Amino acid sequence: MSVKSVAAKIFANIIHRKTQKWVQNPIETQQKVFQNLLASAKNTQFGKDHNFSKIKNFEDFANQVPIRDYEDLRTYVDRVVKGEEDILWKGKPIYFAKTSGTTSGAKYIPLTKESMPFHIEAARNAILNYIHETGKTAFVDGKMIFLQGSPILEEKNGINLGRLSGIVAHFVPKYLQKNRMPSWETNCIEDWETKVDAIVAETFNENMTVISGIPSWVQMYFEKLEQKGGKAVGDIFKNFNLFIYGGVNYEPYRAKFENLIGRKVDSIELFPASEGFFAYQSRNFGSRNEDGMLLLLNSGIFYEFVKSDEFFTNNPRRYTIGEVGLNVNYVLIISTNAGLWAYNIGDTIQFTSLKPYRVIVSGRIKHYISAFGEHVIGKEVECALKEAMENTSIRVNEFTVAPQIAPESGLPYHEWFIEFENEPENPAAFALKIDNEMRKQNSYYDDLIVGKVLKTLVVSKVSKNGFQEYMKSIGKLGGQNKIPRLSNDRKIADLLKTF
Repeated sequence: MSVKSVAAKIFANIIHRKTQKWVQNPIETQQKVFQNLLASAKNTQFGKDHNFSKIKNFEDFANQVPIRDYEDLRTYVDRVVKGEEDILWKGKPIYFAKTSGTTSGAKYIPLTKESMPFHIEAARNAILNYIHETGKTAFVDGKMIFLQGSPILEEKNGINLGRLSGIVAHFVPKYLQKNRMPSWETNCIEDWETKVDAIVAETFNENMTVISGIPSWVQMYFEKLEQKGGKAVGDIFKNFNLFIYGGVNYEPYRAKFENLIGRKVDSIELFPASEGFFAYQSRNFGSRNEDGMLLLLNSGIFYEFVKSDEFFTNNPRRYTIGEVGLNVNYVLIISTNAGLWAYNIGDTIQFTSLKPYRVIVSGRIKHYISAFGEHVIGKEVECALKEAMENTSIRVNEFTVAPQIAPESGLPYHEWFIEFENEPENPAAFALKIDNEMRKQNSYYDDLIVGKVLKTLVVSKVSKNGFQEYMKSIGKLGGQNKIPRLSNDRKIADLLKTF
C-alpha cells in the first residue's frame, strides 16, 4: 500500500468521525445552521427588509420570508451583480456561478467565502466516505478525470463568474493536481465535441482509476474511447473502478455503461448544484443506489420542505427536517451562507431514511406531465423504463417524455422519445411494458388509461446521437446541460421530431 493510500485511509477515518457528530444530532445541527445564518445576515439589506433581528424561531422566519425562486429574488441579485455590498449576504460574493434559466435568461448564483469551501469539502468527503466504507484506496495512485465546463472565468463588476464546474477547477488541492486530468489547456476548450476528442487523446494511455461527470456526457467520452481503442473502456483502463456522477439518475444509463466498460464498477451519486452541495451516496456503492444519498445538514444550508402536491396552493405548509416523512414528494427549499433565502431550487426529493436522513431526487417541480391531471414526475418515468428493461438486452442512451394532447386520430397519449443502443425486438410489446409499469407507479395515470381518457403510450425512436444533435442545435451540448425527462408541452418534442 502506497503512502498516499495510507494517508487517505487515516484522513477518511477523521472525516467519518466528524460527520457522525452531526449525523447523530440532525435537528440540533440544523437549528445551529439556522441561527448562524440569521446572525450573519441580520445587517444585510435583505436581513433588514425581513426583520432578521426580530426572528426568534422558524415560525417567525416563515412568516417574514416568503418562498422565492430566482425571478422573485432578482431585484436583490441584480444589486449584488452591480457590485453593491451587504445585500443578500455580508460583503460581496467571491464568484457568480452562471447558469441558464428557461424564463430568467442567464442566472447569477452568488458564491461567498463562506459557501465555497462547502462545495469543495462535500465532493472530497464523498470520496473519503467511500474509502472509509469500502477500505478501497488503490484508485488514489491513478489518474482521475472530471468532465466539466471550462475554468476560464469572466469578470463582472470586479467579481469572477463562470460555470460552477469551471470555478471548482480552481480549487483542486495540491495533493490531487498531479493525478487530475485533463490538462488545463484541454479543460479550457469551449467546444464540447472538440474538448472530448482532446480528452480521449490525452487520457487514452493513462492509468485512469476514477472518472466523474454527468452520465450523458461521460457516455460520449466512453463511446469515443471505444471507437479509438476497438475494445471496452474497462480494457483500455484496466484499473478504472470508480465512477462518480450527478445531475441525472444513473439507472437509465447503467446497462449501457456496463456494456461500454465491459464490467461493473463502483459508483458514487452526488447531488450538487450551483446553489449548494446537498447530498452524496454514503453506502452500497457496487449496486443500484436505492438507499438514497446522505443529506448534508452541516454545510451552511438550512433546509425546508413543501409537499409538491401542495406547493402551488396558497400558503403551503413548510416543514423542517424533524417533521418530514418517508416517500413523500417534497419541493426542496434552501437558505444558504451565500445569501439565498427560502429559495426554491426547483428540485423535488423524497426521503428514503430518517435515521440518518437520506434522499433521492425525484424530479423537478416544473418538469412534469399533468396535461390530463396525472402529475407524472421524473422518478416515475425513470423507474418505469428501468423495470421495462430489466432482464432484457434492451439498452437506452437517452429519453424524454411529452404529452400528445391533439393527435390526428384516436385518444391522446404520452409520447416517449427514446434513443436506443439495443432496440427491442417487439417495440409495441416494449411500449406496453413501460405503460404497465407507469400504471403501477402513478394511480392517476392508471385511472386515465382505464377510463379511456388516454391510450397506451407511444414510443418514438430517436436516431443514433439524435439527442446530442438536438442539444447542439440549441447551443447546450456538454457541460452541465441535461435533457429534461419530462415536459408538459410539445416544445422539445416537436424539435426532436426532426431527429
